[in-house]
Amino acid sequence: MQAMIGAAFLAFLLFTSNPFLRAAMPPLDGHDLNPLLQDPGLAFHPPFLYLGYVGLSMSFSFAVAALIEGRVDAAWARWVRPWTLAAWMFLTIGIALGSWWAYYELGWGGFWFWDPVENASFMPWLIAAALLHSAIVVEKRESLKSWTILLAIMAFGFSLIGTFIVRSGLLTSVHAFASDPARGVFILAILAVAVGGALTLYAARAHAMEAKGVFSPVSRESALLANNVLLAVSCFVVFVGTMWPMVAEMAFDRKLSVGPPFFDLAFTPFMVALAMLLPIGAVMPWKRAQPGRAMAPLWGVLALSVALGALVWAMQTGGSALAPLGVALGAWVILGAGADLWQRAGGGRSGIAASLRRLPRLPGADWGRGLGHAGFGVTMLSIAGLTAWEVEDIRVVRVGESFEVAGYTFRLDKVEEAQGPNYLSTMGSFTASRDGRVLGVLTPEKRIYPVAQMPTTEAALRNSLAGDLYIVIGDPQQGGGWAVRTYIKPLVNWLWIGCTLMALGGVASLMDRRYRVAAGARRAPPVGIPAE
Repeated sequence: MQAMIGAAFLAFLLFTSNPFLRAAMPPLDGHDLNPLLQDPGLAFHPPFLYLGYVGLSMSFSFAVAALIEGRVDAAWARWVRPWTLAAWMFLTIGIALGSWWAYYELGWGGFWFWDPVENASFMPWLIAAALLHSAIVVEKRESLKSWTILLAIMAFGFSLIGTFIVRSGLLTSVHAFASDPARGVFILAILAVAVGGALTLYAARAHAMEAKGVFSPVSRESALLANNVLLAVSCFVVFVGTMWPMVAEMAFDRKLSVGPPFFDLAFTPFMVALAMLLPIGAVMPWKRAQPGRAMAPLWGVLALSVALGALVWAMQTGGSALAPLGVALGAWVILGAGADLWQRAGGGRSGIAASLRRLPRLPGADWGRGLGHAGFGVTMLSIAGLTAWEVEDIRVVRVGESFEVAGYTFRLDKVEEAQGPNYLSTMGSFTASRDGRVLGVLTPEKRIYPVAQMPTTEAALRNSLAGDLYIVIGDPQQGGGWAVRTYIKPLVNWLWIGCTLMALGGVASLMDRRYRVAAGARRAPPVGIPAE
């Protein structure tokens, strides 16, 4: 199966994107790279995403091979999990790098816009997360076999759908840098053969995937199943919102735009439910659980999380409920992950010192789960705080003038022309201060790339763990002065920290000794038999 996928994409490269074709009219000084792509953040973003897509093709190949053989067991799940985990980890890094690049490079002040191409990488990430948790149930309890096979097929299917969206030009996106209908048709053919064939085989052979393990409605298996349902339905919501403009235009001849308001309203409840479930599901025993006993180590975590949410509510003097709810949920997930690790280290039952000594020696999978869940909580907390407390200011500023935004004072000292290696720049110089103390000088730019004939906006940032100062300089105004956009971005850097923690969780889990099948010294040969 993997060889067939490789052959299909090699044919795609040669027949629709042949890099050896000569240009009919060679340009005198080159076409130049798209100015938006001339940034280190984006240099690493696509390779990491494609590593994730390729990793999911391995899970897909394992799933189809299992359908052909009619055998799915714990050994199969143990082979699928590291590939899925690596793919999910690379997707996490790739999505985070793309978000970080869009935040500081495009000058619009946001980190996520629910653009079709952004969603194209996010949908496989959601399904891969569900597949990762489902494969755990197959490995530990030999249940959810058919569901896990279906998730493996759909994860690769959404990877192909994402590639189709990016390469076909079917959906309008600021990220579709290389679109060609011929490429889109070829990828659509690969999608139809690979996923269509796999689903046909699944329909014919899924009945053979008989589940052996049984479990009660209150158990870790049930919690992982609920996790799967929430992730799968949230992915379906993103898919519907992404594709609906095209469906509406083709079926009803109506041009629609589905933007952030729809996704925020439809997607957020599933993530809230997932955050509420994660700490409880992580501490539940397999097969059958008692709710009161499972919650015993989490009552203190719940009380502290609610107290933090109440504290934020009191401090913001009746503002939006989003920040207190996000802080409470984020703290619940983060502290719950810590409580889970502490319980696995003994929970202080044999003494706090003994548990602290055991903590570093826990299996890599335990640390991976803890870091991954904690990273999700940090990300949720950051998004909630940023969304609720962000301040935006747009005005015209003349050289020498000062203005105030959310307690910070900014003074435009000068605007000058500068020349870069392949661009012309208009650079502003702003002095930022607070309570009379100078914090630094910010230099936003407006660049023009002569060869590409394309302008770009380079935002100026002052980073800190508390938040960012973010300034963008625009065009000169007729009455004098310059258009200036200023943002105060609280907790924004914790978003990248949360994504890093999730990726580190994947690394820690991959280092679990159960996955290092061939590690260690080779077994010594019996006496009398020469070593090869």
